[in-house]
Amino acid sequence: MLDIKLIRENPEGIEKKLRTKDQSASLKNVLKLDEKIRTIKAESEELKNERNQNAKKIGELKRKGEEVSSLLQSMEGAKEKISKLDHELHTLEEELKFELGSLPNLPADDIKVSLDPQDNVLIKTVGEKPSFSFTPKNHLELNETLNLFDFKRGAKVGGSGWPAYRGLGARLEWALINFMIDTHVKNGFEHWIPPLVARPDILFGSANLPKFEDQLFKLHDKDHSLYLIPTSEVVLNGVHYDEILDNDSLPLRYTAYTPCFRREAGAAGSNERGLIRTHQFNKVEMFCITRPEESETIYAEMIQSAEEILNALGIHYRSMLLVTGDMSFSATKTIDLEVWLPGQERYYEVSSISNCTDFQARRSKIRFKKGSDKPSYVHTLNGSGLATSRLMVALLENNQQEDGSVLLPPVLHKYLNGLSVLTGVDG
Repeated sequence: MLDIKLIRENPEGIEKKLRTKDQSASLKNVLKLDEKIRTIKAESEELKNERNQNAKKIGELKRKGEEVSSLLQSMEGAKEKISKLDHELHTLEEELKFELGSLPNLPADDIKVSLDPQDNVLIKTVGEKPSFSFTPKNHLELNETLNLFDFKRGAKVGGSGWPAYRGLGARLEWALINFMIDTHVKNGFEHWIPPLVARPDILFGSANLPKFEDQLFKLHDKDHSLYLIPTSEVVLNGVHYDEILDNDSLPLRYTAYTPCFRREAGAAGSNERGLIRTHQFNKVEMFCITRPEESETIYAEMIQSAEEILNALGIHYRSMLLVTGDMSFSATKTIDLEVWLPGQERYYEVSSISNCTDFQARRSKIRFKKGSDKPSYVHTLNGSGLATSRLMVALLENNQQEDGSVLLPPVLHKYLNGLSVLTGVDG
């Protein structure tokens, strides 16, 4: 959430910058509500001061045995008015919270201004696109003989967009997850197994509500008001909701594996079939909480940890700095790692790594304190480390052989009891 003081100081400049991410962004309602709130607060404070002064007068008059009925009547009227103002103030503050909560984070000053993802800036490419002496298959065609996934039976259970992994497919998925967790733990991240549901205030804190309400799966009944998590970033941010952390405990580096649940599946086009875009997918997440002056250093460490995985798997990828209009809602800066998928003949993102500065911390009330200093907001950073579904596709399509088998990277062999090639026969 943006600092209202920052908006007051430079409303035109802030609105101009917001519109580089979202052309519809407007501060009109925010400024109107803020002005009303400050006016009502001033009126309420004046009445409360007057009430306190009258209370002292009443005490003095009573000690002198003088008449106080008119003052008591005046205080009763003030009490009713204060109550009415406080109720109105609470309503307005909730409205302001909603309006501020609907505004994205400001992009960093050095981010390219554009609303077109085609303008994303190439930082580097690593490795080369594979060349084949045969016509390569996509992962769905490879699956016809490898039997790694059962999309039909998955759809029978949950409908379209809910994949089922089976046999070696399930084992390979688990191998990828374990390899990625091991990599991040080696790099200093603490392993978490968090809840797969979260309360509305936790989703607000991570900036998924109110903006992305329609993309979430809900569990609402007379006993519960919960959401299935779209990413473990939500809950790793939420575990420190409304906390003041000790300065010496920072930075915190967390990693977690969870399934992720999103309504965004089903984009048009044959290339979006299979594992490319689904309602449920697996992801290993990195999440860090830092002092503001350390956030860029931690950001670089997170990118390095994600790239280490792709390098170890031997998959060609590119690193892209996103333009203002393509970066995530809560980010001030986002770098995507994109792998090449031969079956789709295009790059797909497998990791999106963002520095959110104090945006989520303000929403979640996460601060840190050094000695007797006043508490300050932390910076939060998040990144996929990595999302397995498209990584699985990249692994299969880039390492396929002419006979339909798939060579497995050496780093995964120990997680698969020495298995080095997929042939369609469960090992």
